[in-house]
Amino acid sequence: MWCGAPELRRGLRPVPSGRAYRVASPDANSLVTRELAGELARVLQRFAREAGFGDGDPVGIFFRPGVVGHHQLGRAADIYAVGGIGIEEWKRRWDAALGKAPHPAACRSRARHEGMANLGWRLYKALQLYGRWAQPYGYPIQLFGPWTRREGPWKFISDGLLDAHRDHIHVAK
Repeated sequence: MWCGAPELRRGLRPVPSGRAYRVASPDANSLVTRELAGELARVLQRFAREAGFGDGDPVGIFFRPGVVGHHQLGRAADIYAVGGIGIEEWKRRWDAALGKAPHPAACRSRARHEGMANLGWRLYKALQLYGRWAQPYGYPIQLFGPWTRREGPWKFISDGLLDAHRDHIHVAK
């Protein structure tokens, strides 16, 4: 359950399910502003369609509520799983696939192959490519997750921030 004060919850709404994706978590896990709910719905729908999901077979997206920073105002959301698999597990699979490559060309080939099969990575990339996230003055763009240091729009993430986002993807608007 979202732990903000009742007056802060007013005006917030859960991220809605779309035609090619469904929110698999309780509504209270994704209470956000109208603007963030709309942005997430747009990007999640595009991600799901591009990953091959549709009306009869939507992919599940699981949120958990955050408690600090933008979360307190409903301006941030945390995605913990896609397709029934946790983001941390998707990252482990990514690292295992790339770790088997004997040289850079093989690594690029494995990255292309794993990228097509890895829904966690595909979701992170869709959020990066298609989303319009907050970037407060003097702060990084508000998209963090386990792929941030290698793939992110802001790669110079602190160890503490990276560690705090090793098991989920954080977005804020």
